[in-house]
Amino acid sequence: MPRRNANEIETFDLYPGRILARKYEVISLLGTGWEGEVYKVREISTRIERAAKFFFPQRNPRDRTVNFYAKKLHKLRHCPILIQYHTQEKILFRRQPLTFLVSDYVEGDLLSDFLLRQPGKRLSTFQAMHLLHALASGITMIHNLREYHGDLHTENIIVRRYGLGFDIKLIDMIHWGAPRPVNIHDDVCDLVRIFYDTIGGPKHYSKQSSEAKAICCGLKRSLILRKFRTAGQLCEHLETLPW
Repeated sequence: MPRRNANEIETFDLYPGRILARKYEVISLLGTGWEGEVYKVREISTRIERAAKFFFPQRNPRDRTVNFYAKKLHKLRHCPILIQYHTQEKILFRRQPLTFLVSDYVEGDLLSDFLLRQPGKRLSTFQAMHLLHALASGITMIHNLREYHGDLHTENIIVRRYGLGFDIKLIDMIHWGAPRPVNIHDDVCDLVRIFYDTIGGPKHYSKQSSEAKAICCGLKRSLILRKFRTAGQLCEHLETLPW
């Protein structure tokens, strides 16, 4: 078993009220992941609430990860489905320089939590298609800029409003290197998987309509990509679907 480096940080454990870079006050922890932790903070001068993402130093050598996210979010700043990046700041943490990213704080529910509150913990096929269309439309804009998300799942999607339509935001992205066709295809397959999960997954799949099954393709990657090579093609399919 590999020995863990004594300098590695596995949690920041930033307490509420802590002041960061003389500009931000920590309010609460929003989430944690492999790369780091996200905190809700308040800008001291304006009282505006923001989100601050802190990367574990071992996941961010020489700030390469931080700079990747900053540049990618700036490139995609006109994509409404993504949260707006503002700036980066530096602090000392355990005598180590630590860079964090500051972005908009978006209120809402993770899709995974949203589903738990729905009847049967799932959406109707009609609702799920509206959600899928909102997601695919947003991802299409990202793909048109020759970028990708790389980590689409129900815990990386914030639902802010639904009714006539879903208002959603994506959080987190994964850097798998320069964009390649396989990254686009992964996003498309992930979109289909999210649709499959929101309509009830394997427990309810056999009872789904032919329209739903035609989208899911049994979750077989080859069949999905034969029908939907891009998120745009998935959007077009939904927009022209006969009922």
